Amino acid sequence: MPQPVARLNPPLLPDTSALGYSQISVAEAGRLAFISGQVALRPGGAPPPDSLGEQMEIVAANARAALEALGARPQDIVMARVYAVDLTPERLEEVMPPLLAAFDGARPSLTGIGVAALAAPDLQVEMELTVRLPD
Repeated sequence: MPQPVARLNPPLLPDTSALGYSQISVAEAGRLAFISGQVALRPGGAPPPDSLGEQMEIVAANARAALEALGARPQDIVMARVYAVDLTPERLEEVMPPLLAAFDGARPSLTGIGVAALAAPDLQVEMELTVRLPD
């Protein structure tokens, strides 16, 4: 049986597998789920922390909860998009460890996007996912 999502880093593109993501993800035919942008909001309504890294930890936990609600795993993520306010190389270093931990070694395709603002002034990072649902 073929893998539901195959990962590729072709030799004509930079090999990003060591960075924790793939240049290309190929999903076998099946149902897809689109997970809305997850931010550092918690069910209890506590305000987001000031730290970008701590916010990414909450975002990652929210994304994992959404995956679990679908009966999916990080290996089922086809594409992840991460939006970070005032993205710089230093801020990217804060985001990557909790982001990669959320992927649990899956290495989906990934796009990082620097933005001026998100939906609320205290939010610094948001992640949306495209997921191939397990059979």
